Amino acid sequence: MAPGRGGAGPSGWRWLGQWRPLGEGRGGAGLGVRGWGELGRRLPTRGQRRPARGARAPHRSQQARQEQPPRRSWKMGKKSRVKTQKSGTGATATVPPKEMLNLISELLQKCSSPTPGPGKEWEEYVQIRSLVEKIRKKQKGLSVVFDGKRDDYFPELMKWATENGASTEGFEIANFEEEGFGLKATREIKAEELFLWVPRKLLMTVESAKNSVLGSLYSQDRILQAMGNITLAFHLLCERANPNSFWLPYIQTLPSEYDTPLYFEEDEVQYLQSTQAIHDVFSQYKNTARQYAYFYRVIQTSKLPLKDSFTYDDYRWAVSSVMTRQNQIPTEDGSRVTLALIPLWDMCNHTNGLVFIFPSDPKKLISEGKITTGYNLEDDRCECVALQDFKAGEQIYIFYGTRSNAEFVIHSGFFFDNNSHDRVKIKLGVSKSDRLYAMKAEVLARAGIPTSSVFALHSTEPPISAQLLAFLRVFCMSEEELKEHLIGERAIDKIFTLGNSEFPISWDNEVKLWTFLEARASLLLKTYKTTVEDDRSFLETHDLTTHAIMAIKLRSGEKEILEKAVKSAAASREYYTKQMAEGAPLPKYEESNIALLENTVADSRLPIVLRNLEDVEEQEDLKIDEAINAEVTENGFVNGENSLFNGTKSESENLNKEKSNRETEDAKESSSESTDEVKE
Repeated sequence: MAPGRGGAGPSGWRWLGQWRPLGEGRGGAGLGVRGWGELGRRLPTRGQRRPARGARAPHRSQQARQEQPPRRSWKMGKKSRVKTQKSGTGATATVPPKEMLNLISELLQKCSSPTPGPGKEWEEYVQIRSLVEKIRKKQKGLSVVFDGKRDDYFPELMKWATENGASTEGFEIANFEEEGFGLKATREIKAEELFLWVPRKLLMTVESAKNSVLGSLYSQDRILQAMGNITLAFHLLCERANPNSFWLPYIQTLPSEYDTPLYFEEDEVQYLQSTQAIHDVFSQYKNTARQYAYFYRVIQTSKLPLKDSFTYDDYRWAVSSVMTRQNQIPTEDGSRVTLALIPLWDMCNHTNGLVFIFPSDPKKLISEGKITTGYNLEDDRCECVALQDFKAGEQIYIFYGTRSNAEFVIHSGFFFDNNSHDRVKIKLGVSKSDRLYAMKAEVLARAGIPTSSVFALHSTEPPISAQLLAFLRVFCMSEEELKEHLIGERAIDKIFTLGNSEFPISWDNEVKLWTFLEARASLLLKTYKTTVEDDRSFLETHDLTTHAIMAIKLRSGEKEILEKAVKSAAASREYYTKQMAEGAPLPKYEESNIALLENTVADSRLPIVLRNLEDVEEQEDLKIDEAINAEVTENGFVNGENSLFNGTKSESENLNKEKSNRETEDAKESSSESTDEVKE
C-alpha cells in the first residue's frame, strides 16, 4: 500500500508523439525527485523521482498536526480564506530588525562552515537547530495559513481542475486513514486505461515562476536561475500570499505540515543515530537553514510580497512541498525539461507495483512496479494510465519508482513497509597501495566501473547488482586472472561477463569475493547500537510519535538488509567452497550468450521522472558555486558545489571516482559520501 499523503510522486512518463514517461518520484505519487525530484523522461518502466504530492495526504501525524495555533487574520473573501498575523501584532513586531538580522547572519555563517569530521555532525546539527529555534520563536504568529481544514478545499480543487481542462471523472479525493488522502475510483478502471490528465496551464513550473511576481528577482539572482527547485518554492510562497492567485485552489489543498526530517523534533532525529540515513538528514537540515538565511537577506531588499513575513516555517513548508512533489516535464517546445508541481495528480499514493505469485512456491513473491505517467506534447498535458485494474471504491495507486526507504523518509516523509526496492549503501574501493592496483583499475575501466564507488546491498535476492558483482570479482582477482582479462584469449568476452553470475572467473575468486562481502556487511552491522530485535521490542512496548516510528523502522530496515546480505554471502561462500573442493568444472559460455554488464537488481537510479538528478535540465547551465561566488558575501552560500535543494546525492552519482582503502572502513564513513550535495 502506498504511504499516503495525498500526493503523487513520480510516475512514469512518456512524451507523446513523444509520450515520455514522467518518473514517479519520491515526493509523492508519480513523479518525484531525490534531493528535489523531477520528472524523468523515460519509458514507464524506468521512472523514478520523488513522488510528487500535489496534494499528498500527510502520514498519520501529518493530518493530526493540521490545526494551527490561533492567529489573528484578515480575510480577502471566502475564496482565499488566508490568514496571517497582522503586522505589528506578531512576535517579530517586538524584535528589532537588527536583532533578527544578527541571528540570520549567525545562522548563515554557521551553516556555511565546512562539514565537520566524523563524530562532530551531531554537535553541529544541534547548534544549527538551536539557532533555527530561536528564529522560529521570534517569528511565531507570522506564518500564512488558511482557515478551515485541508479537505474543505478539495471540492474547489476538483471544480478548478475541471474548468481548466483536467479530467476529474472516475475518481474522487478520499481519506484513507493511515495513508491519508488519495484518489479513490468511483467506477471500474482497467489497467493501462488513461484516467487522468492535467494540462500545462494548471502546472506550477519554473517557467510560470519567471512570468510571475518572482520574475524580477529571478532575473537578478543566479541562485534561483541555477536551482529550479528553490525557484518553485518561492513561486509557491508568492502565490500563496496572493489571495487572487490562479493556483490558490491547488495551494489550499497542500498539507500544512509534512513528515520529512525537517519537521522532526531533536529527540526523534536521535533515533537515526548510527544509521546511514543520518548523514543525509544532517545535510538536508543544514542546507535548508543555509538557504533560508541567505534568501532572508535577499528578500529584505526585494519587492516580493514576502518581505514582512518570510518565516523559517514558511520556507520549510515550501521546500517540503516542492521536495515531495516536484517532477520534470518537457518545456513547451520539448527541447528541455523543467520542474513542475502537478495539481490533482500528485494526490496519488505509492505502491510497490504488481505482485506476482509463483504457483510452485506460494511464499515467493515478486513485486514489479512501472512508471505509468507521461507527458503528451501534442496535447500539452500530463497523462496517467492505471497501473492495474481498480474497482469502484478502491484507492488508485501509482509507482513512485525504485526508491529505498531512506529516500522515502528523507525526501517524501513516509516509510514503506515491505519495500522490495529497499537497499543500503556500501562504499568499496581498490587501494592504490595494492600491488595489483594498475591492473585492477584497467580491468574495471574497461568494464565501465570506477575503482572507488558507493554501491548498494539490496533487500531482495541476490543482494548485489551485476555491477557490484563485477567490481568484487576484479577486486579479488589474482595476477594471473587479471592478465587473462587484459591480454588473454577472448579477454573482451570475459570483460562482458564480469557481472554475469552464471559465469564465475574461478571457484577461488567466488569464495574470496563472498567471504569479503560477508565480512564487510558484518562489520557494518556492528556499528549499530541496537539489534533488529531490540528495535522491534521498542516499537511494541513504547508509545511513540509517527516520526519516531519511522526513524526506528528505518534503522531496523538497514540492519535487516545487512543481515540478509551476511546470510546470502555466507551461503554463496559455502556453495562455491564445495564446488572448488569437488573440482567441479566452471560453466562455459558461447559467444552468443555473452551478457553485457548491466544492473539486474534494483537499478541504482531512481525513477527518471522522480529523480534522475543527473539528467535534470541544466537550467541556464549554471553551477551553484558560480552563483555563490558572484552573489553571496560574508562566507554565505546556499548549497555546496553541484547541489540540489536539500543537498542529498543521487545514488547513481555516487559512482564517482574517489579514493578508498581496500580494507573495510567504518560504516559511518561508508555512507558519509552519499551526503555530498547533488548537482541540479
